[in-house]
Amino acid sequence: MRFQRWSFKRLSLLTIAGLLFVSTWWAKPSLGAVPQLDSIRVAIFLQLPGKYTVNTPAATFASADGLTIGMSDPTGIVPWIKAGANEQSRVAKDDYKVRVIETASFDTALAVYKRLQAASGSGFITSLQKKGKTVYQVAEGTYGNASEASAALTKWNADSTLNTLTGSAKGVIQGPFHLESATSYASEAEAVQASEAFSAAGVDTYVAVRKAASSNARYSVFVGAAASSAELSVVKTAAGAAGSGLKTADDAAYLLERNDHTLTAKAASPVKLYAFPINNAKVRIMPAGDSSIKLTERSNRTYRGQFEVSEFNGKLAVINELPFEQYLYSVVGGEMVASWPLEALKAQAVAARTYALYQGAGFQIANVVDSVYSQEYEGTVREKPSTIQAVDETAGEVVLYNGKLIEALFSSNAGGKSADAAEIWGNSVAYLKSVSSPDTSSEKGLYTWYRVVLPNNLTGYIREDLLTDSGETNAAGVKLMTVNTDGSKVRKNPVVQDTIPLIGQVNKGTVVAVLDKAIENNAMSWVKGPFTSSELLATMTKQASVTGPITSLQVGTTGPSGRVTQLLVNGQPYNVKYPDVLRSALGGLPSTLFKVDETAKVTMLGAGGSTRTKTTASQPVYMIQAGGKVSQADGNLIVMNGDSQIRATTKDPSYRFVGSGNGHGIGLSQYGALSLAQQGYDYSYILQYYYKDVTIAKE
Repeated sequence: MRFQRWSFKRLSLLTIAGLLFVSTWWAKPSLGAVPQLDSIRVAIFLQLPGKYTVNTPAATFASADGLTIGMSDPTGIVPWIKAGANEQSRVAKDDYKVRVIETASFDTALAVYKRLQAASGSGFITSLQKKGKTVYQVAEGTYGNASEASAALTKWNADSTLNTLTGSAKGVIQGPFHLESATSYASEAEAVQASEAFSAAGVDTYVAVRKAASSNARYSVFVGAAASSAELSVVKTAAGAAGSGLKTADDAAYLLERNDHTLTAKAASPVKLYAFPINNAKVRIMPAGDSSIKLTERSNRTYRGQFEVSEFNGKLAVINELPFEQYLYSVVGGEMVASWPLEALKAQAVAARTYALYQGAGFQIANVVDSVYSQEYEGTVREKPSTIQAVDETAGEVVLYNGKLIEALFSSNAGGKSADAAEIWGNSVAYLKSVSSPDTSSEKGLYTWYRVVLPNNLTGYIREDLLTDSGETNAAGVKLMTVNTDGSKVRKNPVVQDTIPLIGQVNKGTVVAVLDKAIENNAMSWVKGPFTSSELLATMTKQASVTGPITSLQVGTTGPSGRVTQLLVNGQPYNVKYPDVLRSALGGLPSTLFKVDETAKVTMLGAGGSTRTKTTASQPVYMIQAGGKVSQADGNLIVMNGDSQIRATTKDPSYRFVGSGNGHGIGLSQYGALSLAQQGYDYSYILQYYYKDVTIAKE
């Protein structure tokens, strides 16, 4: 990262008749210099407990122009070897593993590997030559020491399915201790030829690459994969006469080559795997030409720039390093729809640039990560001419408050009103205040869904095109509609979501009573639930203490935008770390701008103006029917209040959430930016609308 002083130019804001006129200014910041990045480091895989944990045992790269693979050292990046056009190259740690089986049968090896995967293990299938024949080894794990690998060995030895597949063979621990040929070789072919004497002796033999005194790489032969130095003497003895030419391999940087069949699952199609030592080695993967690099383990996405692969906190760290502005090409396309107006995309570009710079080295060995924990970054697939234009036309521009970078937070949809930082994180920020937000564009073109009562007294949602207005009402004045399609699905929420069980299905001609209607779930408005007490307890107890069962769930306090800042559970405050935690605590709500429908709660007016509130099935409700007959209501009820509003209630407690917005709601609303841009506002207006009292600076 380098630091530069900034110069600023005065820009004008576009104002449109009928819209609010805003006075803006461009001023030189009063406090220090603004940081600028030439390149950015994006963590694709990283082990950072408590902050970010996304792991892979290996990373596989390819490029249309081929790859250059090397190492970073104090002198810079040193290229070692080449990979051909579209040739896959895998990188993994040379660490401790459990070798579950060694077999001459690839089918057996593949079956063992599949069992490891089914049991959540991290498997590798590799092959090597022994005594003139090919053998396949299946190893599991990527462990930092022999003790961890030993515990895993115990686990896998106790797996009955594996025991059936492996027969009498028992697993052993492999490790990063090797013997090495005293002679080095100028080519891989020479090293392969030299390795034949050791493989003929029946010991594990590999070709390895090291940096020579000159800039060119040199090859050597590695023998054995022992878990300790003591085990190397056993390997040396097993090598027989050939072992006299071996020494203990030192821990200087190397790439140990293996034939890997894990990805192809075919004996005849190995991929070269390069294992590096767990001693701060940093492997560099660079495109040989101008093409991007494909990373198989991240959905085959392609990326600009280079990759660095290393060990960090005991796991494989995969970092994409690329020019900072080119990183934004993808972020803008990942965070906004590329076909949206250019001014909205430009607002996103400036916000994303500011946010990334504000993070600094927010993830220790990386500035940011590739998910919404930082900003959505999916490589070149998200780049479009419009996103590139938006970044290029705002190059270097950032948002400042009192001369300092702001934390330019943004979310999908503010639900009509952006959040004050205090009602989300619990602390106030001068430039992150609540403002009205035109977010309804996310509802455009969506179906209306009717919440209806079925003949069996169950309630659910049916899409509008599956219903026809009968023009009739029932005795209570409730609108009646008729199903017009056989097999019409009745859903819990107003959205097609086949992973959630249906309320039921109804056929053509069925008459249903309409309770209310809602726009199909979207970024602006949504319905979630109903959830039972036990379902909510399963998620709520992960965030804060709750004494169950839940019989009452009410909004306690709200913030300036109406978002929930305190929730009452059974009448007591639910004390989460900060208000936004409520989203995950309540089963993954899109936002904290919601109301709670306690479906079992009914307040009834009795004689003399007295009231009684029912919240659970243990509080029976009695009805007086015609002729004075009294009966207990055992099931769900449809009730009407004094204003003729009807509501579905349930015998047992459950809780629906009806809300607005998607995301934390602080700062820029992306759908709000869309609407403002459609109305004619430029990106600077949009930014200064959502971030209060800020300036926009350019280098």
